[in-house]
Amino acid sequence: MMKKLSYLLIVVGLCIVGYAGWEMVDTKMQTSKSLQDAHAIVKSPSKKEVFKDKDGAFKPPVGEAVGILHIPRLNADLPIVEGTDPDDLEKGVGHYKGSYYPGENGQIVLSGHRDTVFRRAGELEIGDSLEIGLPYGSFEYEITKTKIVEADDVSIITLQNETEELLLTTCYPFSYVGNAPQRYIIYAKTKNI
Repeated sequence: MMKKLSYLLIVVGLCIVGYAGWEMVDTKMQTSKSLQDAHAIVKSPSKKEVFKDKDGAFKPPVGEAVGILHIPRLNADLPIVEGTDPDDLEKGVGHYKGSYYPGENGQIVLSGHRDTVFRRAGELEIGDSLEIGLPYGSFEYEITKTKIVEADDVSIITLQNETEELLLTTCYPFSYVGNAPQRYIIYAKTKNI
């Protein structure tokens, strides 16, 4: 009986490890596909009008790759996907629905998982550049501060439309296993060129 239990525990352990491995591979494949889509959208002049609504505002459908977040310090190009649901965040950096886009003079909120697209977010420093490429232009920002808040603190997302401000959000602590109790917030302002 003990021998059967030992084998069963080994099989269960292998299944858990295999599933976790598959999830990591699947997320990486989805992010890679989204990045290809984002590059095509940003570079193609014919795509500039695709995501405009009847009033001419940039309104991409949820789940679609819409642009690229380039982080020079990390030498990283990350796809920006409309939406922050779990399925959207598997594809890349999620644009918080209802927040603004660059050039709209409001709060832009981008979120990502700490163990995928934002796994190196802790390496960023005040003064570092962040660049966003969209079908209608490129925008550069400079990191001004970072902040750690509780997971349920939504006060940082103000959706104000008085000043253009970029927020990157991810779970914190970075090495935490499971649902992290806090959020790491990176604030950036438009860079004067």
